[in-house]
Amino acid sequence: MEKIKVENLSFAYPDKGKKALSGVNLSVSAGEFVVLCGKSGSGKSTLLRALKPSLAPFGEVSGKVFLDGADITALSPREDAEKIGFVLQNPENQIVTDKVYSELAFTLESLSYKTEEMRLRVAEMASFFGLSDVFSNDVASLSGGMKQTLALASVMATSPEVLLLDEPTSRLDPIAAEKFLSTLRRINRELGVTVIMSEHNLSEAFALADRVVVLDEGEIIADAPPREVGRILSEGSSEMFMALPTPTRAFFSKEDGGVCPITVREGREWLDVTPKKEIDFSGRNARCGETVLEASDVFFRYEKNSRDVLRGLSLSLKEGELYALVGANGAGKSTALSVICGIKKPLSGSVTIQGGKKIMMLPQNPQMLFVKNTVEDDLLEMLDGDTAKKEKVSEMLKFFGIERLASRHPFDLSGGEQEKAALAKILLSEPDILLLDEPTKGLDAHFKRDLGELLSKLCHRGVTILTVTHDIEFAACYADRCGMFFDGEIVSEGTPREFFSGKSFYTTDAARMSRNIIDGAVLCEDIISAVGGEEKNFEKKKAPPHIEEKKKEEKVPEKKTRASAKSIAVSCIFFLLLIPLTIFLGMELLDNRKYYFISLAVILETLIPFFVMFEEKRPSAKEVVTIAVMCALAVVGRVAFEALPQFKPVAAIVIVSGICLGGEAGFLVGALSAFVSNFFFGQTPFTPWQMLAFGLIGFIAGLLFKKCIPKYRVWLCLFGFVATFVIYGGIMNPVSVILGQPNPTKEMIITAYATGFLFDIVHSLATAVFLFFIARPLGDKLSRIKQKYGIMK
Repeated sequence: MEKIKVENLSFAYPDKGKKALSGVNLSVSAGEFVVLCGKSGSGKSTLLRALKPSLAPFGEVSGKVFLDGADITALSPREDAEKIGFVLQNPENQIVTDKVYSELAFTLESLSYKTEEMRLRVAEMASFFGLSDVFSNDVASLSGGMKQTLALASVMATSPEVLLLDEPTSRLDPIAAEKFLSTLRRINRELGVTVIMSEHNLSEAFALADRVVVLDEGEIIADAPPREVGRILSEGSSEMFMALPTPTRAFFSKEDGGVCPITVREGREWLDVTPKKEIDFSGRNARCGETVLEASDVFFRYEKNSRDVLRGLSLSLKEGELYALVGANGAGKSTALSVICGIKKPLSGSVTIQGGKKIMMLPQNPQMLFVKNTVEDDLLEMLDGDTAKKEKVSEMLKFFGIERLASRHPFDLSGGEQEKAALAKILLSEPDILLLDEPTKGLDAHFKRDLGELLSKLCHRGVTILTVTHDIEFAACYADRCGMFFDGEIVSEGTPREFFSGKSFYTTDAARMSRNIIDGAVLCEDIISAVGGEEKNFEKKKAPPHIEEKKKEEKVPEKKTRASAKSIAVSCIFFLLLIPLTIFLGMELLDNRKYYFISLAVILETLIPFFVMFEEKRPSAKEVVTIAVMCALAVVGRVAFEALPQFKPVAAIVIVSGICLGGEAGFLVGALSAFVSNFFFGQTPFTPWQMLAFGLIGFIAGLLFKKCIPKYRVWLCLFGFVATFVIYGGIMNPVSVILGQPNPTKEMIITAYATGFLFDIVHSLATAVFLFFIARPLGDKLSRIKQKYGIMK
């Protein structure tokens, strides 16, 4: 029975000529286990997200996706949440609560499950996924493998029919990855859940799959059972052949026929009956140059009364060597890098760097390095004062194959592309000592080889590299020395052949496959040499060639979701006439005692122009959430500055909202911010007038600046000062007299303006000051959100 069907699906991200997906056709039967693979940026994540409506990326889409024969876009939000589960690459981006039991129940609570059923499902998930022992623990205390298992368990709590996973093992050590994939196999085989998983490391996933789908530049180039995909890739010229499991690559290095092995056990059976020749696999010796970095008996803990994370760590690095640290998630490897780099101060012990060497670190989360709005600007930041910086950045972008992404926001790249951009930025600083935390996660096999060659060249130039990695194959191939990290210290080290020989788990597939059959073999290339095979060669990047793009697709103009003249006319009628009239009639007819009712009436009238903004569709959840966040910022800002009379950021936030999201949205943010914040300061008859004043400031800002923050901040600050003084002060000063006096006079109103002059000046100056500092960064964030999710257009 066909569960998912994709018909001629094409997709292009906003403002990009090249399609991320091009004419994809795919059919997945109920209960199938499908593995998606492809080079970084080939469209795997885009395709997965297109299969879940709530996570579908914004852009130009053509084609259809069907679930059980029905158009997937017709699913209600509840059906989306219950029927289709999605596990992200990084569990930190998916887990939302602080306790394990809370996380398991979060989705069920959100969907209003009954308490009895919720308790039953949570208990069942905790038992099935082995979370019973940590049921009451803090999520922060879990290892990376346990966090990923928790993310999977919370998704499975709703009993989805389809489970989508985006490179779920990329951040896990080999043992944790194997356990996670075994759990996936049980879910697929025992529960009949349809599984579609993208993965770079195929050594374990290949054997689990019923089918393997290979993507290349948004197109499917292979779709068949694993053994057949191995043959297709071996006969073609695709660089994805390098990602195949070691037994499969070794088998296709010879043309002996037979059944292609895809597991280590099958590989050993094939190797037993294959003729072999004696080869000396003695590896290169460890470097014995000058010591450039030394850590001696280092201890570190995060809190005074917590356990030691580092316990007597000692490490010595030689000039020009590449040292690889391997070990389980949570062992303290990343903490060790932070201490060595100087980010964290050791409790005791010392870290010594010889000769004032320049040290740089690539963190595990590459997003920590990005501070600009485009990839190119982020890289240029590292070369201030360099006259040839444009050329250097261009060369680096070409080498990493991301030159076509130069104008993209770094956060909008895929995981592998972010890793490339972050590493490119670090290398532009030309460090003497380079610390890398999981540099190969999210990278395809072909680029891993190019990266390994690049690191080797840096070592030959004298750069010393210390890398933490779960990629055993990468460490075995390119490291000069490897170390095993356990319980806060290095417990063993040696050259790759010394280190990986004899191990059962922290070793390569080639070593397991050839143990007691070929002495000293650690790499796939070793086995190929021993059996007399011929390795497929792919071009290595020297002076990296420009990645040729296909012909640029003609851009289709984006559909406008905002009205223009009609929307402005309706807004003006409501904001300048009906809402003031509503407040005035409330004062006269209700004797101003029903100000809650008046405020709610203002909100309802404010929503009408807001909905008129959307001609062809109703506001999406993303648009509503954006408005809610801006209101929350304004409310929190007003509360935070309570101790400073009139010195508030509310008007500044409302102005930015009006400019970036439109005048109607600006009025809504202003009105709601005044109403909600008065729950902290007290609702009074002044509330409706404050709602009107802040709303008008946001609306006029949207009309004047037309959704674009002025290039020169002085104009924006000047507008903020004048608008706050004239609009807010101009409304609230006479209102204070009208509401406080039974028979207000002209003289009283003039006096109110005079006595409120100083307060109005302070309020206006505060608005200008806050605009000076927050307008540009907040505007940039809102602009990116608009572009990425296609909202408030």
